[in-house]
Amino acid sequence: MTGAAGRDRELVRTAIEVARRAPLTGDVPIGAVVVGPDGVELARACNAREATGDPTAHAEVLALRAAAAVLGDGWRLAGCTLAVTVEPCTMCAGALVLARVDRVVFGAWEPKTGAVGSLWDVVRDRRLNHRPEVVGGVLAEECAELVESFFADL
Repeated sequence: MTGAAGRDRELVRTAIEVARRAPLTGDVPIGAVVVGPDGVELARACNAREATGDPTAHAEVLALRAAAAVLGDGWRLAGCTLAVTVEPCTMCAGALVLARVDRVVFGAWEPKTGAVGSLWDVVRDRRLNHRPEVVGGVLAEECAELVESFFADL
């Protein structure tokens, strides 16, 4: 598979690899990766709420913070893509809008808390001044299996 769909699959595969580290600290296996406009990886992170005791330490937020630090010229991530294994929650969706991320690519849909098309659609709210492109359901079964296996083992 080539083109944008092929690149999106590769980004989600990378996010899956990152997500596999989260259970080592008791965290839910969700991983995120941010690439710049040139497609070069800027940052990657997995959930770290349990590891850090920080309720905001979702993979997306940690990856956005790290990407902004790499760019070093402010908080705007214009031209960047964030790929994540599970549909972002309201906090993460808001952070994606505020960071001015151009594209959001995610794996599994999250009907209970998803804010990028499932329960809510924060990123495409017409009242906001920035609305990233959204591509959902990329490698959805693989991504869902990570989370389902984690909770089945508890």
